[in-house]
Amino acid sequence: MSPPSISLIMAAYNAAPFIADTLERIVGQMTARHELIVVDDGSRDDTADQVRAFQARHPALRIVLHQQANAGIAGARNAGLALAGGQYLAFIDSDDRLRPGALAALGDVIARERPDVISTAFHFWHPDAPHKDRDVQLSYPAGRRIEGQEAILAPFFDDRHTYLWNNICRREVYARLPQPPFPAGRVFEDLSVVPLLLAHCHSMVYLPFVLLDYRQHPASITKAVSARWCVDVVTALASARAPLAQAGISATVQERFDAAVCDFYVGTVKCSYQLPGAEGAAVRTRLREIFLTSLFAPVERLRARLGAPGASKADRRNARQLGQILRGDWLFQLRQTASRQFKLWRRARAAQ
Repeated sequence: MSPPSISLIMAAYNAAPFIADTLERIVGQMTARHELIVVDDGSRDDTADQVRAFQARHPALRIVLHQQANAGIAGARNAGLALAGGQYLAFIDSDDRLRPGALAALGDVIARERPDVISTAFHFWHPDAPHKDRDVQLSYPAGRRIEGQEAILAPFFDDRHTYLWNNICRREVYARLPQPPFPAGRVFEDLSVVPLLLAHCHSMVYLPFVLLDYRQHPASITKAVSARWCVDVVTALASARAPLAQAGISATVQERFDAAVCDFYVGTVKCSYQLPGAEGAAVRTRLREIFLTSLFAPVERLRARLGAPGASKADRRNARQLGQILRGDWLFQLRQTASRQFKLWRRARAAQ
């Protein structure tokens, strides 16, 4: 039996409410050139039973169920990666929806170009707030083969969409990373892994096809944001700095990396103002330490570059707010505290 062209890898934990819909949209597109690997990461519901039902209904398809004790999303992805036999690896979350024609569109690019990575468009999907739905297109030239580290990484850091599932890589690219590729116990592992994957790719094709619907859950922000959440966000991208330096990224890519790090840092600091006073202050001290040690350029040079007349509106805003953060501007702190508390109040009221 020939190896599959594409392995789809899904980590699943207590995914019973969503996984049948997700699987239905995958198996309807699968052929003998595909395999689906579902890693049940210690679920306590009937996730595994639902996967078995699909195996029974589609015996001609390669659908693999691997069950393990709970190891977290990184551990589940590493397990799926070890089982995958495909030439290309596509990760998909257990609650997202693959768009019709997605596997055929990927197959056409593979047959025509065989790049190291295929990057795709995607859709932010808010089932409970459809007015927020939107397609996301990246800034790469569409449908054209791109070669070289800078051509791949510079737009990636400009776009700042650091997701794993819209970057379908050759299996051997993962083998070039430290093993296992996904760091155990870390949240936001995409932030640290995807830049390294792309740094080891020599060629890319951007497919403007909307690959999947990325489900946005209406989770309470009070539950999502914590001291650990804040530290994990900033640490994840910062941890990519040393491996990227070892990969020999250019000065241009270093500048784009610093701008992306600043964007995530400023956004996380603003979120931290919903934490209790002393806890929030301690977290912001820690975030500052991580941020300042993760840059390639001195912070004042970064601020000057982001605030220059030709910079984007978002970068100019980041430059201004970065300055306010670093000098402890009391008005900025007051505004952020008021803004975050108002948003919490509004969300709580809407949930009643």
